[in-house]
Amino acid sequence: MARVLAFFCFFSLSCICSHARLPPSPRSSNAAADELALLSFKSMLSSRLLDSWNTSSHYCSWPGVACGRRHPHRVISLHMGSFNLSGHISPFLGNLSFLRELDLRDNQLIGQVPPELGRSALGRLQLLNFSANFLQGEIPTEIGALKNLYILNLQENGFSGGIPHSLADLPLLEFLFLSNNRLFGEIPSSLGNLSLMHLDLMGNNLSGPIPPSLGMMSSLSWLSLGYNNLSGPIPVSIWNISSLMGLSVEHNMLGGTIPSDAFSSLSYLEFILMDNNLFHGRLPASVANVTNVKRLQFGPNFFSGTVPADLGRLGYLLSLELSSTSLEAKEPNDWEFITALTNCSQLQNLELGSSKFGGVLPSSVSNLSTSLKRLDLQSNTISGNIPKDIGNLANLEYLVLDSNSFRGTLPSTFGRLNKLQLFSVENNKISGSIPLTFGNLTELISLELQANAFSGNIPSTLGNLTKLLTLNLASNKFSGQIPIAVFNISTLSLILDLSYNNFEGSIPQEIGHLKNLVEFHAESNMLSGEIPVGLGECQLLQNIYIQNNFLNGTIPSLLSQLKGLQNLDFSNNNLSGLIPSFLGNLSTLYQLNLSFNSFAGQVPSFGVFANSSAISIENNGKLCGGIATLHLPPCSLDIPKKRHRFLIIPISLSLVTTIVVLALLCKLCIVHKKSKQKIPSTTSRQGLPMISYLQLAKATDGFSSTNLIGSGSFGSVYKGVIDDQAEESINLVAVKVLKVHTPGALKSFIAECEALRNVRHRNLVKIITACSSNDNKGNDFKAIVFDFMPNGSLDVWLHPYTNEQTEHMYLDLLQRVTILLDVAYALDYLHCQGPAPVVHCDLKPSNVLLDADMVAHVGDFGLARILVDESSLCQHSSSSMGLRGTIGYAAPEYGAGNMVSTHGDIYSFGILVLETVTAKRPTDSRFGQGLGLCEYVELALHNNSVMGVVDSRLPLDLKSDHQTVDYHSNKRNVDCLVSVLRLGISCSQESPSSRMPTRGIIKELKAIKESLSTQ
Repeated sequence: MARVLAFFCFFSLSCICSHARLPPSPRSSNAAADELALLSFKSMLSSRLLDSWNTSSHYCSWPGVACGRRHPHRVISLHMGSFNLSGHISPFLGNLSFLRELDLRDNQLIGQVPPELGRSALGRLQLLNFSANFLQGEIPTEIGALKNLYILNLQENGFSGGIPHSLADLPLLEFLFLSNNRLFGEIPSSLGNLSLMHLDLMGNNLSGPIPPSLGMMSSLSWLSLGYNNLSGPIPVSIWNISSLMGLSVEHNMLGGTIPSDAFSSLSYLEFILMDNNLFHGRLPASVANVTNVKRLQFGPNFFSGTVPADLGRLGYLLSLELSSTSLEAKEPNDWEFITALTNCSQLQNLELGSSKFGGVLPSSVSNLSTSLKRLDLQSNTISGNIPKDIGNLANLEYLVLDSNSFRGTLPSTFGRLNKLQLFSVENNKISGSIPLTFGNLTELISLELQANAFSGNIPSTLGNLTKLLTLNLASNKFSGQIPIAVFNISTLSLILDLSYNNFEGSIPQEIGHLKNLVEFHAESNMLSGEIPVGLGECQLLQNIYIQNNFLNGTIPSLLSQLKGLQNLDFSNNNLSGLIPSFLGNLSTLYQLNLSFNSFAGQVPSFGVFANSSAISIENNGKLCGGIATLHLPPCSLDIPKKRHRFLIIPISLSLVTTIVVLALLCKLCIVHKKSKQKIPSTTSRQGLPMISYLQLAKATDGFSSTNLIGSGSFGSVYKGVIDDQAEESINLVAVKVLKVHTPGALKSFIAECEALRNVRHRNLVKIITACSSNDNKGNDFKAIVFDFMPNGSLDVWLHPYTNEQTEHMYLDLLQRVTILLDVAYALDYLHCQGPAPVVHCDLKPSNVLLDADMVAHVGDFGLARILVDESSLCQHSSSSMGLRGTIGYAAPEYGAGNMVSTHGDIYSFGILVLETVTAKRPTDSRFGQGLGLCEYVELALHNNSVMGVVDSRLPLDLKSDHQTVDYHSNKRNVDCLVSVLRLGISCSQESPSSRMPTRGIIKELKAIKESLSTQ
């Protein structure tokens, strides 16, 4: 501890000295060298705070610079943390031979650390701090030559490679911070030769064992090795470091047992983080000796046995996490640790879930600290009653008791938990009614009481829970009518589940107040009356289950408004009338069960009704028609006496059809003759005039590989030249030739033609004409002809194939924002302004094409869907099921089988935004194990390390002809970068409803573009 205090005293003294200023005196040659080194340092950086670094004043008075007392014109420290420096570190800093402290933390430095900083000229250097920058490459081995180095801080950068063995040659080093980089390999055992007080290597990719030699560092206070890939046991020598205050080895692959006396000598420990490893055996009772500990994390692991009761001696304990272990409690004595924990007056978090705790929960749990916010006991075998004084835990926010064997009733003292946000007691054996005092829990977000034995009426006081998102009362014995108050909780959006109870009466019309509800269950009750018309006002509903009740009447027509409906089950009721045809128009509906009712009349044969495995209509009244596989009788004509009159109609239609066909054949002959004399215009959009295979073959030089622009799943695109004799001009075109034998290709061709037939927008690729014919071998041939985009796709600009391309294909920040704005305009037109809402379904950089003026055009509508949306307003519409689009760009809900919607395009646009700024694909190999492009950028935003994730060429925007620009322009560029990245994150949220709409996107991008344009 004395060494720690000495360090802070030294650091404070250094800061005081750094502000010392001496009057100028004649400059020696060494002093001139210091000035030149500083000016060289400035020349490679950009910051407003460096404006005063010029020869009009003495360099010892420059901001961040301090000179010595004994050598008044020699620079002894550079303290420039948070100076908003951007650029590279100059190797000429190595000429500051009197430098003792070099602190450049929390800036925007890029590139590598110059090895010149390890030269012998910097032999006096004691502090080197480059933390929280964007430096890359390997840590220079030359740093090992800085023999007086006391602090080395390189954390929160992008350093890679191994930890240099030369660091062990720093005899005075006491603080080594290398966390949150990309270092790999093993921890050098030679580090044990140092006298470190703090070793922080967490958040890297280090592997192999923990070297036993680290236990030789008798002054070590903090050992942070978490979030790596380390394996093997913790060396015994580590348990002998009596000076340790923090031990962090979480999220590794460490294993073995913990010695029973492991914590006997570690009385200074405040943090013990060992979770998410492979440890087994018993928790050592010696942990009770760590009386200063604040946080204990032991799960998930494979620890077994009982929890030591002596934990109650830990008076400063804030958090105890033992979840997902094999720890157990069977007898009352095994629960003594709970009673002991009542002595921990500062305890805020207790997690015992997913373990083997059983028996009766002691009533002493109610006497735990009133500071307790989180209590997790889920997935155990705990029995008995919930302690009646649980309401004493007045600050509890999270109470999870589900999947146990609790009995009895809910204590009325629950009403005192007025800060509770989540309460889950599902899958227990609790009975009785819901206490009226539950209406006091106004902060509740989720209330889950399902799978118990609750009975009685639902108290109307639940209507006070105005923040509730989820209410699940399923599989109980509730009775009476469903109170209207439940349907006045307008926040209910995730699920309302009242199924498998004894509710009676009608479903209140007020259900229409739940505008944002996604899933409604009321099946297996005793409900009667008609299906409420108000159900059709819940326009976000995806799943409705009201089967096994006594409902009567017809299916209300207002349900046709449920454009996102996926599952509908009205089976086992007393419904009658016709099966409404609008159910076939709900393109997202994929499961429909109307069986065991009294429906009669014709069954539709389109939409969901076209798939016999998707519908169930057995045991109804007198149904007829439908598709053949339903085996229903045909619907008879009601007027047989007039049958002879109807024979006239098909005969007449046949004659008319024959005449029309003959006329068309004659006209085609005339057109064919004219076509030999004159090539039809390909520039007209009137009705998309067709073009012949021979014309396209000629235009593309026989579909030569030299004209091949690109190839995808369903087609190949060729550059072509069409001679338009009518306009006496030559047109450059792009010809997309369909791979007709590829499954789904024909559907893609039809979808693209249909989607582009009626749309007109400057930011959509223009379709000129189409060809549906045979090639010269008689094979089926289909192609679409578009305007040629001379600057190719955005993908090529973001990911050039060669170094030569990299030099020439550069987009500055303003160009990238302008392209994104063009794409946003296109999406807004497709979703909101066109003849009908269109979902593109495959938005990605390769489908954003750039014309000669670098204007962006969205193309490739092979997966597009036209939605049925009668609203005059732009709302998020939805269509068919299934995974659509490209992996990495497709919205996550598509992978789960949800409907295609305009929300999905917004997600793809968000990924497009992030890729445009970072030049990293969402499928980049660096992403994995829970880290995707979104998380990668979010982490950078959180750590204020944006420049480390953007395209490495973008920092060029901060300079002009390699000269630094003013501070305000630099800051504005960085602020704009941050704004664009935040926009991408906002659009690519996991929840569809959380994504920003197109109008908001356009407004945001226009503001960013305006800011960039004013520079």
